Amino acid sequence: MTALAHEVSPTVTDHSASELDEVLWEAWKAMDLPEGYRAEIIEGSIEVSPTGRRRHLVLVNRLRRALEAHLAGSSEAPYQDGNVIHQRKSWIPDLFVAPLDLEELPDEDGLGVAAHGVSMVIEVVSPGRQNTQRDRIRKRREYARAGIPVYVLVDDFDGDGAVVLLTSPRPGEAAYTDEHRVPYGKDAVIPSGPAEGFVVGEDITGA
Repeated sequence: MTALAHEVSPTVTDHSASELDEVLWEAWKAMDLPEGYRAEIIEGSIEVSPTGRRRHLVLVNRLRRALEAHLAGSSEAPYQDGNVIHQRKSWIPDLFVAPLDLEELPDEDGLGVAAHGVSMVIEVVSPGRQNTQRDRIRKRREYARAGIPVYVLVDDFDGDGAVVLLTSPRPGEAAYTDEHRVPYGKDAVIPSGPAEGFVVGEDITGA
């Protein structure tokens, strides 16, 4: 994802978790952000962030073009800058893979696609402690809670750079049970799902 600007969390006391979710949902829907900013609901907060730096844009577009070629002729496609929604949570992955016909995956308010039909999400990690924690920890838990089968982190800031493949989610534990870390310079291969066999290698990471 992109660099974190700030978090917005409404003042709510003595509410159940479901009531808090509803308050955040309504606040998120009402937000009018300036161009170039996005808002997500992540673990009890609305997080607002600007679009990414040049390196971030380069990586995301290399990934999207390569995924389009890999998925050509299939019933799935890569998407960018769309809301993935699950139980009053909303995330905007850098990329996600879902059916060609997104009309099959409406959320109840028509604001995005339902997470249950998303087979893979990819986040390109941005610099800064808040950004790395969001993608490596908070969004990892959220995607696992939603049962998204494959989560891929392309992380310039993991040592000298690494691609982390997370699979086998356990929604009740908010955890992925299988993790495979591949340093830049070696091929990271998606192990399962519609994008099975897709390679994140030097031609994408540049290292």
